[in-house]
Amino acid sequence: MNNRIRQILDQISALEKELEEVVEERQCRLNYEIKGRRVIFEQTLKTAHRRLKMDVFRWFLTVRPQNFLTMPIIYGMAIPLALLDLCVTLYQTICFPVYRIARVHRADYIVLDHQHLAYLNGIEKVHCMYCSYAVGMLAYAREITARTEQYFCPIKHAQKVISSHARYEHFLDYGDADNLHQKIEKFRSELARENDGEKQPGI
Repeated sequence: MNNRIRQILDQISALEKELEEVVEERQCRLNYEIKGRRVIFEQTLKTAHRRLKMDVFRWFLTVRPQNFLTMPIIYGMAIPLALLDLCVTLYQTICFPVYRIARVHRADYIVLDHQHLAYLNGIEKVHCMYCSYAVGMLAYAREITARTEQYFCPIKHAQKVISSHARYEHFLDYGDADNLHQKIEKFRSELARENDGEKQPGI
């Protein structure tokens, strides 16, 4: 990989770490802590949140008509989303051990914690949890696909890809044909090392 590209990627990693630290500081200021999968607010803040909650009857009066009209379509998407979830889970369960690729953990991508927010009513919590599931599940499926791409075809595109997955920047440049199959084997070795519990180094 070009040294300048590696340097930029290292800078991005450093900025991501800095962002995590800032987010943790903000958590402290908002008076909540995370215990396992649960989010715990201080009691005084939780009481204040309950006072801000909009009751369901008043909430229905504020909903825009177009939201009611499109709601069956939005929630109808739960069926293909769940089917995709099932399919990619079965795929990685069957195929990843064969390829020696580490399995992707759903819980790392599908985070459901909006139900702990006392200022949301029951319907708002359901909406938020549905959105969280959809976004998280697609990220989960994307990572499964990214690991598969790294195994079979770790080659970048000639055209710019918007919002590429995290592994993409380490892939081979478009048109880099020298020692292609040896380089692909190196990518597969990196996946095998991840599967064996080793930290993935920059390729």
